[in-house]
Amino acid sequence: MRQPIGIELVRKGVITEEDITKALEYQKTHPNKKIGDILNTLGACDSNILIQAIGEILGEKAILLDERHLRINLEDYISMDVLKQNKAVPFEVENGKIKVCFADTANKRAVETIRLLLLNKGLVMDKYITFESNIEKVLKSFEGDSSNDIKSTTDITGLIDTIIKKAMDKRASDIHFEPMEDGIRIRYRIDGELYTVANLEDDKQAQIIGRLKAISNMHQEKQESQDGRILLYPDYNIRVSSQRNVYGEKFVLRLLKKNADLKEIFELGFPKDDALLNRAFNKRNSITIMAAPTGEGKTTTLYSVIAYLNRPEINITTIEDPVEIRIPGLNQIEIDAKTNFIDSLRTVLRQDPDIILVGEIRDKETAEIAMQAGQTGHYVLSTIHTIDSVEVITRLRKMGISNYDIASTLATSVSQRLVRKICPHCAVQRDFTKEEIDIMTQIGQKYNIEFDFNGKKTYDVVGCKHCNNSGYYDRTGIFEILIIDDKIRELITNDASTIKIKEEAIKGKYKPLVIDGINKVLDGTTTLQELNKKLVLF
Repeated sequence: MRQPIGIELVRKGVITEEDITKALEYQKTHPNKKIGDILNTLGACDSNILIQAIGEILGEKAILLDERHLRINLEDYISMDVLKQNKAVPFEVENGKIKVCFADTANKRAVETIRLLLLNKGLVMDKYITFESNIEKVLKSFEGDSSNDIKSTTDITGLIDTIIKKAMDKRASDIHFEPMEDGIRIRYRIDGELYTVANLEDDKQAQIIGRLKAISNMHQEKQESQDGRILLYPDYNIRVSSQRNVYGEKFVLRLLKKNADLKEIFELGFPKDDALLNRAFNKRNSITIMAAPTGEGKTTTLYSVIAYLNRPEINITTIEDPVEIRIPGLNQIEIDAKTNFIDSLRTVLRQDPDIILVGEIRDKETAEIAMQAGQTGHYVLSTIHTIDSVEVITRLRKMGISNYDIASTLATSVSQRLVRKICPHCAVQRDFTKEEIDIMTQIGQKYNIEFDFNGKKTYDVVGCKHCNNSGYYDRTGIFEILIIDDKIRELITNDASTIKIKEEAIKGKYKPLVIDGINKVLDGTTTLQELNKKLVLF
């Protein structure tokens, strides 16, 4: 049997018996710390020599882990809460293997938990050991300084204000206040990803709920789901939603910047093709629909289209819930408790509009009125929740819109997703692997497209303070544009399936989302791993 690790270290000549005596004395007041970690804390010898010696004794690979070793975004693989609980840090992925550091490789439950989670993602774990203090330091640096700032605020008014302002500083789109079994978890959604920024004591829950309800004009006693708004911040319109769960009430705050800079559509990632842009959106007597799941940037793209079409001689009216960006020269109507899309759209049609933006087609009646508007000389822009541009046809059919109306009125459907852009401050350039090239080549062959890999490079994401240690900063859109030509119009009229419609579209200039995505991987905007996360390619 192996001797205690302290004795083994003495035998190796790494430390002295005196060091062991000091460590054992220290352990009396720190019973949860292991001898190896204590020897490192006491500076018994060089940290790198010490961890390598411990690794040899335990028969494990060892590394003196620090932020420089992080080659991935941790939460792309395992949530921060699970990593903290199991004292583990995944730090590098290569050829289907992921390197993971543990504070205690003898903790079989922790090791197996992490191994299975990674195996479910198709990754084989390569196990390492490091000091617990290094694990804690890396995880703390990954979360940033928000947690300390939040926890140091004592009064409840200041606490909520700090949480909201920190979210604004970090470009968060949403804030989650989540009551858990042992406290309240605060998370920010940044560039589409959720990050834990603080865990607060459970005894603050009642005060937090009271303050959030007070500033969002909700009923204090009511515990059913509620919606409200916070108008305390001049640059933001904050929508608030509450929902009771088994541990209390959860709140989600959506941060909408009132005067956000309106980007040109090419800045959003739309293919840089003026002719395509003109064919897709410069229409009359028709409807154009943006399609994507929730949170994929449909409304932002429509705003950019409206800005592109906006001219003094054109009357443009928008019907939105809520008005997210105010644009000079537009008539913008906000849906509230007294109005809805259907009634507002009927009224707008009597206001001599040229272009109408309807925030979302949610039901048959809205779809019918929008279609009628498109058939009577107006150009209508709207959004719908579907997976791609071709499925817009299926969605309209299921709402009860006739094939004739769809074929005669639908001019363009555009689908998009948002992918995170590589952080320019910390990314490390490298060659594409053979596996990556094979994946992209096979996808190209499926759609008769040949990608040029000559001289192209990709990047390993690392993480820095600029990007909240994620390796990515900001997002861009990937697009597919289905322009309804005569052949597709005939297929719709004849009730053809979306499979046949897509086959016909591919013969023309239609390219699926994945093609634009791969082009953005090849030009260094994003990574294949990020694209896979969004579209599941492999």
